[in-house]
Amino acid sequence: MSFWQQLKISHRYAQFPPSFYTKIQPEPLEQCRWGSWNTSLARSLGLPETPDDTLLDAFSGADIPPQFDPLAMKYAGHQFGVYNPDLGDGRGLLLGEITDQQGRCFDIHIKGSGRTPYSRMGDGRAVLRSTIREYLCSEAIHALGGPTTRALGLITSDSPVFRERAETGAMLIRLTETHIRFGHFEHFFYTGQLSELRLLADKVIAWHFPQVSDHENAYLGMFEQIIAKTAEMIAFWQAYGFAHGVMNTDNMSVLGQTFDYGPFSFLDDYDPHFICNHSDYQGRYAFDMQPGIGLWNLTALAHALTPLVDKAALEQALDQYEALLNQAYSRLIRRRLGLYGQLEDDSELCHDILGLLAAEKIDYTVFFRHLSSLDISSSDTVTGLFSDQLAITSWLTNYLRRCEMNAEDTGSIISAASRCEQMRQVNPKFILRTYLAQQVIDAAEQGDFSAFHQLAEVLKSPFDEHAEFEDYAKPPPDWGKGMVLTCSS
Repeated sequence: MSFWQQLKISHRYAQFPPSFYTKIQPEPLEQCRWGSWNTSLARSLGLPETPDDTLLDAFSGADIPPQFDPLAMKYAGHQFGVYNPDLGDGRGLLLGEITDQQGRCFDIHIKGSGRTPYSRMGDGRAVLRSTIREYLCSEAIHALGGPTTRALGLITSDSPVFRERAETGAMLIRLTETHIRFGHFEHFFYTGQLSELRLLADKVIAWHFPQVSDHENAYLGMFEQIIAKTAEMIAFWQAYGFAHGVMNTDNMSVLGQTFDYGPFSFLDDYDPHFICNHSDYQGRYAFDMQPGIGLWNLTALAHALTPLVDKAALEQALDQYEALLNQAYSRLIRRRLGLYGQLEDDSELCHDILGLLAAEKIDYTVFFRHLSSLDISSSDTVTGLFSDQLAITSWLTNYLRRCEMNAEDTGSIISAASRCEQMRQVNPKFILRTYLAQQVIDAAEQGDFSAFHQLAEVLKSPFDEHAEFEDYAKPPPDWGKGMVLTCSS
């Protein structure tokens, strides 16, 4: 029995009719080699902890094992609010699915694998720069506890890829429970392929939402699940200061997983109007616009589901989005602030500190980490971040008074030391800062991946102290703020 035969590999998506995809072989890069391999993720899948040439050949497309059946998915989507029917996997292929040791099934997808019928004017390639960014950020968000795709491996090469300049061609091996997007439903709706639309919905329910199969209207139940998962994802983004940058409907997962990393950025200074994508001239996808865009995208999906679900029922389901988002955000931000239970003035306390952070351009991550140590150091670690001492001192007085009301479910008061210990488990010391990613990219483009591996290791445990990597936790220098990111990132 071959190595590949021992693995639990399947390909449910390939069982759809040909109108769902195009089967095509990848185009290998020149002189491929491993840039990174996610050992812990590989172990959970029954894959070797140390990658070899057999794995390299399989995932690069040089020697595809028969268990894989590469295909490019067809979908559509609204890009910056405008419907585009001509979308699909333009530089990636779905190889199949693999089942992990817990029985969970994950898509295996390679990004940067060459041209497909959906490449339009593109070359089907990914550059090392964007591949490193997606690898690091997807794993960083996973470590923070957020919903996201995962990165199994990164392949680099000697192939030049031309963007604004000649760059190094690379490939990302991406895993997620599904690559089905809002745009899949939109494609079949707008092309009038209603039997395919129904089939897609049936399979999404069977594979991912079996709990709604007995629902009076299972399609409505599916949509309600998608709404809830989308709300949870965006609440996480807002609570942890993550700006996606390109929230087109073709970049929205039906499972509410952070997907298709491009010109993303975590906030440095807290700026609610932050625009990470320099191609977003109107600020459609600015940080504070993300919750509203989530609703816009869900509304676009609802329109595509009207052949399956009554319009009034869809609208009623959409009405629940804001409450679900607010509940999820409130839960996350109160944990970050160390507030237990929910008191009437909590939202005002949160609103006030965000206003102070914005007014003084305080580093978002540094503030919350310092707040997590308020019991074991003087308040200077927090107040020292601010110019307006009166305002922050007043807020801290109200905050500490509120913390004195923290209680366990049993009614016993939570001590300051216990509160701060719990806060340090949800307030990271380390995030993927844009300038750190760029430093790693610069070194990797010269063939040195040591900085990449070092940063990736730190980001796996972002809540730990890692005293030897203190520089990674500092706010960026002035030159590291506002770095230009575009959709080519």
